[in-house]
Amino acid sequence: MASPLSRAQQLRAGAIAAAGYPILAGLCRTLRWRIDGAERWDTVIASGRQPILALWHGRILAGLHYFRNRDVVVMTSQNFDGEWIARILERFGFRTARGSTSRGAARALVQLRRELAAGRPAAFTVDGPRGPARIVQPGAVWLAGATGHPVLPFHIEADRHWTARSWDRTQVPKPFSTVAVAIGDPLYIRDSQPASVEAGNAALDAALRSLEHRALGMLGPGQPA
Repeated sequence: MASPLSRAQQLRAGAIAAAGYPILAGLCRTLRWRIDGAERWDTVIASGRQPILALWHGRILAGLHYFRNRDVVVMTSQNFDGEWIARILERFGFRTARGSTSRGAARALVQLRRELAAGRPAAFTVDGPRGPARIVQPGAVWLAGATGHPVLPFHIEADRHWTARSWDRTQVPKPFSTVAVAIGDPLYIRDSQPASVEAGNAALDAALRSLEHRALGMLGPGQPA
């Protein structure tokens, strides 16, 4: 499929990715990590299924480093922002499926079904790409119900960070900060019928909020809840 972007936009996206990736990768290499639940990823893989990672949009940055080079497929928008984000993701060892809740979603979900069947994990920022913040959209849960692969929720917190003035309040860990990654139990969704998706969304929302408290607790007292 031809790109909807102009040649100039593609060149700008490439320049942003080329400049941004080494900065992000360098920052992530300074971080100290505390991990709870890493074995849940391994358990899903050992079962013959693939995890469908689910996180809030505002916690994506540190997740790029932790889940790097695992062939995870991420849905990204077809607009200019989605283009440079996709190029950075690919430099971290992710694959991309192009689409969003507003454009190309059905095509991207078809691709994600194929990728899961081929043995590749998937990932969703479940309140993205435009929000509302921390409201679970149905894509991850629907895909789990349609394929039998489980949703694997996780949350990331840094003890020292900057917070962007964006809709998702993106958290950017400061150099040499400690980052906690809390990975929850896999969520298996019965099917892709509306009632199952609604129940799955509620379960995923509860899991992500619980994991946020767990991650903050891993960083010790004094962390804001």
